[in-house]
Amino acid sequence: MSFLRNALLCTALLAAPSGWAQSDMSDAERDALHAEIRGYLLENPEIIMEVIGILDERRALGEAAAEATLVTDNSSAIYDDGYSFVGGNPDGDITIVEFVDYQCGFCRKSHPEVRELISADGGIRLIVKELPILGPGSELASRAAISTLISEGPEAYERLNLALMTLEGQVTEASLDSALAEAGLDVATIRAGMDADEVTRRLQDTRGLAQALAISGTPTFVFGDRMVRGYVELAAMRGLVEELRATN
Repeated sequence: MSFLRNALLCTALLAAPSGWAQSDMSDAERDALHAEIRGYLLENPEIIMEVIGILDERRALGEAAAEATLVTDNSSAIYDDGYSFVGGNPDGDITIVEFVDYQCGFCRKSHPEVRELISADGGIRLIVKELPILGPGSELASRAAISTLISEGPEAYERLNLALMTLEGQVTEASLDSALAEAGLDVATIRAGMDADEVTRRLQDTRGLAQALAISGTPTFVFGDRMVRGYVELAAMRGLVEELRATN
């Protein structure tokens, strides 16, 4: 309601004759002005929507600028933490960062579209950050993924990432073992490393980064200095990549 009141105030100021200062008016003059403004707005209601549109645009620009500042302030942790999985073209001209949770339905929906984007483009560097926020199953899956990356390397991680993202239902002890086997990994080896201090440190650091970036859900993407929260269709991702290339 406060936003609408602000919009109506701006509209009223636009409609009011120039040079009218309400503080210099008598009560009768002020009542007359208010009546005139009300009548004007009733006759021209489209002005209200126009002003609301302008305020919406300004608010969106302000939010985008604030998020760009967050990305800049945390760029090292976002793009060069030294431990997150890096896929696609490591020397690509565009870098996309994705925060994921393996139990997130929209992460699973995004996964094949992100893979298609990377495969078809050839010039994109993809960084995946483990952000388990949906309960014990999410924590289990992320620990397995990080343990795999540490002990077996990025190719094995990518296979497990695919197996977990295409898993049906919640992640359980049994379904995790199945995913590990599907990815061609030794279950005992990966599980032995899941509770290592380094795995815990990486998860804590990524959670700290997510908090700094005000990330509360997955997937969340970073395209250049722009954060995109939630599911993004393939066509929209391609558009964002084109915009990045045009400004680089």
